[in-house]
This record gives sequence, C-alpha cells and structure tokens, in this order.
Amino acid sequence: MSLSIAILFCVITMLGWGSWANTQKLAGKEKWPFELFYWDYAIGVFLFSLLFATLGGGFAILGAFAIPALISGTIFNLANILLVIAIDAAGMSVAFPVGIGLALVIGTVESYVEAPKGNPSLLFAGVALIVFAMIMSAAARQTVGKNRVRGLIFSIIAGCIMGLFYPRLMRAIGPDKLTPYVALVFFGAGVLASNILVNSVFMKAGRLTYADYFRGSAKLHAIGILGGCIWMIALSLNVLAANVAGPAISYALGQGSTLVAAIWGVFVWREKGAKLYTALMFIGYATGLILIGAATQ
Repeated sequence: MSLSIAILFCVITMLGWGSWANTQKLAGKEKWPFELFYWDYAIGVFLFSLLFATLGGGFAILGAFAIPALISGTIFNLANILLVIAIDAAGMSVAFPVGIGLALVIGTVESYVEAPKGNPSLLFAGVALIVFAMIMSAAARQTVGKNRVRGLIFSIIAGCIMGLFYPRLMRAIGPDKLTPYVALVFFGAGVLASNILVNSVFMKAGRLTYADYFRGSAKLHAIGILGGCIWMIALSLNVLAANVAGPAISYALGQGSTLVAAIWGVFVWREKGAKLYTALMFIGYATGLILIGAATQ
C-alpha cells in the first residue's frame, strides 16, 4: 500500500467515525432509547468484523495476541456507550469535539511513544490545536440546554477511556502476531461480549428490558446495525493504513472525525452555540488535521 492510499483510508476513517452517530440521531427521532440502539450498534460492529476477516482471507489465530484485541474491544465499548450518552444529552457538536478530541490526544501520544513514526513537531503541534479546538467547542455550548453539563462530563470520561483502546489493538497486530483481519474479529467480539454487562447496567438504570428491545421495528434495528458497520468499516481501513502511515498519525487523522461530527451537528442537526467559539473550533480542528497530515512527509 502506498502512502497516498493510506492517507485516503484515514480520510475515509474520519468520515465514517464522524458520521455513524447520525444513525443514533435518526433512532432518537423515533423515540428509540440509546440503550436499545446500542445493542444493534454492537452487533453491527461484530458482524462487519466477521465479514472483513472473511474478505481478507483467513482466521489463523495465535492465542496470546487475541487478549489485547479483546481488551481493546472492551475498553472501546465502555467508552463509546458513555459517548452515546453524551450525544443523547448534549448533541454531536459537544460530545465529539470534547470526548473524541480528548481520546485523540491520549491515543496519539501513547501510539507515538510505542511506535514513533512521522515528524513529531508537526504531529504534536497538530494535537495542540486539536486541544484548543476541543476547549472552544466546550466554551461554545455554554448556554445549550440543561443537559450540557451532564453531556460534557460523560464526554470527558468517554474520551479518557477511549484514548486507551487503539494502542492496545495495535499491540495484537504484526509479524508473528495477528493479522489485522483476525485482530478485528477479536476486537468486535470484545465489544459485543462486554456489552452484555455494560449495557445491561444502563438498561436497568433506564428501566428498560430485553422485551423492549425485541419490540423494536426492523427499521430501528437496521439503523443501529448500520451505525456499527459504518464505524467498523472506518476502523478496519484505519488499521490497514497504520502499517504505512504509522499508528499515531493514522489514529490522529482518523479522529479528525470530530470535525466531521461537529459539521453534522451544527449544520444538519442545528445544534446551536456561540458563533465565535464555534468558528474557532472549526479553524483549530482543520489546521490541526492539516499539520498531522503534513507530519507523514
């Protein structure tokens, strides 16, 4: 794979990771609780991992390296369901810039420490601008709804946890380890298996039952599965790109999804905020992503 193809894969990752939450917004318009939506999302993640491995050819397994992939899926699942709660409470334009922006910083730094590749000055200058944009996003939403504080809190917790999943997934992949295709199956299995515990807790808190889930329409279930597939397509391409661009840059570019999600939130879902801070957020993210992309040269 050439560097240009790797960067293209990262851009597709950015679009996918920034767009999957639209399926949650669509389900929410149908009054479908996020807990029930998330079951289908987790199923979609796992189903696409199986499809991806089948297309990639082979399920050769080296058992010891399955564990980091399973752990990575478990970490991601906990973080992502907290992000879903944040989206439900405060919208995409708050949850993504704060939560995923924080995850970008943590994941990029840890990935670079483990596998330093790319220009560190440009990479970390880009990360610094992402932090600035994250702060601007939080500031822009000072007057948005009574759930703003709840959404921000869940976004911050989600971001701190989510920044840990990617480096652990990459530890499972490589020569004499797992192929990307097999590692992603274990990742998807970790997401789905851990959801039995994690989401059951949130369902109980929301006074929901599994009977409520099975009463959902085929359309609602399809929306959730589609969301999981979109996210997993993005991760699959990102993992393939990491072999060429390096994990830190691949992950950082993919997490430019924050900018995509903010665009969806502001211009499609009409999530309002202070115009100056919103403009500074977009400028910070866009400039940061340009610097991170330039770090590959």
